[in-house]
Amino acid sequence: MTAPTESFWPWPAEDTAHVPYRVFTDAALFQQEQARIFQGPTWSYVGLEAEVPGEGSFRTTHIGEVPVILSRGADGRVHVLVNRCAHRGALVLREACGQKKRFNCIYHQWGYDPDGTLRAVPFKQGVEGHGGYRDSPLDMTARGLRALRVEVLNGLVFATFRDDTPPLRDYLGGVWPQLTRVFDGRPLEVLGYLRQRVKANWKLYFENVKDPYHAGLLHLFVATFGLFRSTQRGETLAEPSGCGHLVSYQSGAQEKTEQYEQQGLATYRKGYRLRAPELMRKLPDLDDDVAVSIQTVFPSLVIHRISNSLATRQVLPRSVDEFDLVWTLVGYAGEPTALRQQRILQANLVGPSGYISLEDVEALEVVQRGIQGERGDAAFVGLGGTRVLFGEPERDLANETALRGFWKTWRGLMEL
Repeated sequence: MTAPTESFWPWPAEDTAHVPYRVFTDAALFQQEQARIFQGPTWSYVGLEAEVPGEGSFRTTHIGEVPVILSRGADGRVHVLVNRCAHRGALVLREACGQKKRFNCIYHQWGYDPDGTLRAVPFKQGVEGHGGYRDSPLDMTARGLRALRVEVLNGLVFATFRDDTPPLRDYLGGVWPQLTRVFDGRPLEVLGYLRQRVKANWKLYFENVKDPYHAGLLHLFVATFGLFRSTQRGETLAEPSGCGHLVSYQSGAQEKTEQYEQQGLATYRKGYRLRAPELMRKLPDLDDDVAVSIQTVFPSLVIHRISNSLATRQVLPRSVDEFDLVWTLVGYAGEPTALRQQRILQANLVGPSGYISLEDVEALEVVQRGIQGERGDAAFVGLGGTRVLFGEPERDLANETALRGFWKTWRGLMEL
């Protein structure tokens, strides 16, 4: 295992309130993460069952740096296969999505069933009694595409490289109730995709979505129009697996503005109004008082519920200082037309140019640029104390508990 290029800033084993900036900039550490996290005892999100509706349908994606295929076989089951030909290692599928009864590698035309079984090898017996695999028998059953262990949760497909990864239900822990409230087993329909390349380390994004402190300070839209303010009711939860959730509640939101006005925060604008106020209309959906709900499933999935908008966000590391973020906007099959249209309208809230989300990428890239050339400095995530409470929700939105829980989990997997 390659070691980081230099020793870390002194980081006591129980200190999760100080995070060395080097964890976001060390290329050797990024390579360690591929083995210990993405190919370690974790569940990575790879897509939705709804994205592969019929036999031979597929989507290509990644788990960490490893290219994988989400597919549906002839038996109706979904599979996650390493997208690497067993012959010479070429990508078998290069398209983003599609449907084929046979997955053929372009290099030497080895052909695989959608479940990964090797079915065709040209000139396997040679030509006119010469060559081929007659003298070195080819075991077709042993040369299929590598199939990963898969679990499906109400339409969400997860995969792991390890046999010793705990069952998905145990892995999710206290996130399970929130997750299954949104993904409750009703058939899903994909409404659209958004995609962006972010010039920052992937862990900065997982910090961001666990961080209630920034949400009411960075985002003018949510603070001004009451989707999320640090003064609202809310809760955060950290789980030992690195999963977690963050929730703000709608009730009383419009009355929780006094401290924003008193502190003169630039991201609260009392006089702002929407020309299209229907954007903020919340139609009856799930019967609760939630304004914003964010669930994280370490190391690759974020699920949001923002008013009526529902989406998965897949985090795909590309290098130590770049990752892709893929948003899949969803609704429920057969839902009322007005609700479906509201979900589509509220797609304007998120994504690369969303009224809420556009500031996040700028903030992460500013951090990534700011920590270049550091020599032993560390971030301080001590809001709300320095302890980590796994499985016990914090009932406020002015804490960084979930961030500290994330780093405790990360350190355990990385053995740092």
